[in-house]
Amino acid sequence: MWKTVIGLEIHAQLLTSTKLFCSCPANYGDSPNSNVCPVCFGLPGALPVLNGEAVRQALRAALLLNCRINRTSSFDRKNYFYPDLSKGYQITQFFHPYAENGYMEIEVGGTRRIGITRIHIEEDAGKSFHDEERGETLVDFNRCGTPLIEIVSEPDLETPEEAAEYLRRLRELLVYAGVNDGNLEEGSLRCDANISLHREGEPLGTRVEIKNLNSYRFLQRALRYEQERQAELLERGEEVGRETRLFDVKSNRTMVMRTKEQLLDYRYFPEPDLGILRIEEEEIRLAGSTLPETPALKRERYVREYHLSADDAKILVSSPSQAAFYEETVKLGAPPVKAAHWLLTELLQHASGSDPFLTPPLTPKAFADLLVSLEKGRITAPMAKDLLPEMIEKGLSATELIAKKGIALVDSPEAVKAMVKGVLEGLRPEVERYRAGETKLLGFLIGEVMKSCKGAAQPKTVNQTVREFLEGKEE
Repeated sequence: MWKTVIGLEIHAQLLTSTKLFCSCPANYGDSPNSNVCPVCFGLPGALPVLNGEAVRQALRAALLLNCRINRTSSFDRKNYFYPDLSKGYQITQFFHPYAENGYMEIEVGGTRRIGITRIHIEEDAGKSFHDEERGETLVDFNRCGTPLIEIVSEPDLETPEEAAEYLRRLRELLVYAGVNDGNLEEGSLRCDANISLHREGEPLGTRVEIKNLNSYRFLQRALRYEQERQAELLERGEEVGRETRLFDVKSNRTMVMRTKEQLLDYRYFPEPDLGILRIEEEEIRLAGSTLPETPALKRERYVREYHLSADDAKILVSSPSQAAFYEETVKLGAPPVKAAHWLLTELLQHASGSDPFLTPPLTPKAFADLLVSLEKGRITAPMAKDLLPEMIEKGLSATELIAKKGIALVDSPEAVKAMVKGVLEGLRPEVERYRAGETKLLGFLIGEVMKSCKGAAQPKTVNQTVREFLEGKEE
């Protein structure tokens, strides 16, 4: 039986307004090569100046991941040639990173602690665009110098499922900390995976690296394929080559990017244009004081205080803005369980954009007003569902719309009886069939009454009154 060993390297772009070593904007999606300067290009005489906000954000991430903060760290040059790295080197922290020896807990069939070897600060490279039809490559240097942290896990992961859950939880923490936007597709969060196989009690196998995995699903698929590929080689008595590979989503296979003989010599040496990074205890304390409630603690609190299911709590907490919207709705008087249900079903149907709760279609106050009106019996659930799209479109509260439309709930017993009688008198054949024993018609008959009143009567009252009519009590 082969034992799998997996470690992940996560590159996370920090949410600073400017780059790591210059004042150029760190904006995604701007016109190509519009946010560049001599420092970005590494032109002679251009000197880097460290972005203090990037360091503060990096500290927040390290503290959330339970890392030891090194009071002194330093920067190094990683030398290699690539078209999108104009200066021929990347400034990173190789010898002395700012954070080490952390951990994060994941839950896959039980709770497991995954060690974090180190986190270091570095700058990003540019981006190449390959046009196969025209046979040319274009380079956008806007991303050069964008601040990153690289989070290197211990080889503690044992399955593709654990690796995907680790990435999911790490992304969640970074987004909650406000240091990364969690966008895997755009590349602001990137994942490289290392995997090897060995038999229990034997030395670790040869490690293979898989580069640039930009979704949980692709990470799992790539690791699963690599498990099978390496196991087949080892079963045949062949060696696993130390390679860097890429995952092809169409063929569902990994392919060789470069072999050991082609690996670049990075020639790390201390960055001569930057001094020692000293982090004072007060800076660490301040960073710690601004840490948010972790997603795991928030999920536990939702189950404990709001009596939500674990699944609903998990979905609500998956986005900080969504969780904040939910909590504000509850604070304004909405029943917690009903608020969760309506947010995750009805409200999300009408939401749009990558994060609809940053610029919500309606405010928590208006949403709470709708749910309170429903809870107090001023409107029925069908009426609430009809009101919601109009509330979003017109920016009105439920109370305002109810008054404007003159919506009246049919709530007196006499009015409900009269309505039921009127509808069922027109359905005499179905009523007689029900009374003859075809009881499955009950749902149809109640539905017809509800349809007739357009949801303006409480379903419980309608249900009871229809049953009484069918039993001959109201004729």
